[in-house]
Amino acid sequence: MKNAETPVFKLVLFGAESSLGSALIVELLSRQHEVTAVVDDLNRHAPRPGLHFKRGALGDKHQAEQSVAGGSAVIALLSALAPDDLPAQRQMAEALVAGLSRTTIRRLLLVGDFDVLDKPAGHSEAQRTCADQIVDQLQRSALRWTLINAPEEMPGLGIEHFRNLDGTLEPGLAGPLQRLARIAAGMVDALELNLHQGEHVNFVL
Repeated sequence: MKNAETPVFKLVLFGAESSLGSALIVELLSRQHEVTAVVDDLNRHAPRPGLHFKRGALGDKHQAEQSVAGGSAVIALLSALAPDDLPAQRQMAEALVAGLSRTTIRRLLLVGDFDVLDKPAGHSEAQRTCADQIVDQLQRSALRWTLINAPEEMPGLGIEHFRNLDGTLEPGLAGPLQRLARIAAGMVDALELNLHQGEHVNFVL
């Protein structure tokens, strides 16, 4: 039974088709939150109890606003939507922040290639500028935001993989599955417990 003191989120998730996205969906549903996954093709997905799909994207603020409609919090896996492309991640973040400013949603978790903030010397000036622009926009917004370094992905992990962590796994899958599941649990903890607001987080496991 759900603890009455724990808030129930109507979570809007961008990047749901990634391995981390699948881990997040399983973790959120296990805690009885409602998840709306924003995708570009509804035909590839079947709804499940507590999980819904809608078409949308982060092309501009109008598209972002429509995509998050009906939610109470947002997780955007920018690194899944634009891998290794910080300029594209900056543009999506800009559209999302502008779109959210037109709604009542205030809680936002952004996952991207933000290790540049930890080790700026190892990245190009353009990458550093993109990351700085994302942080500056968030700081000037009214959002309760958290920036999270993108974890190493293992492509091809779906919802059923994370639902059966204790079952028979293919060789080599146990480690990546458990790592991503723990990161997903940490992200949902941040939502439920209002942790890391206005902070940049790197999950070290």
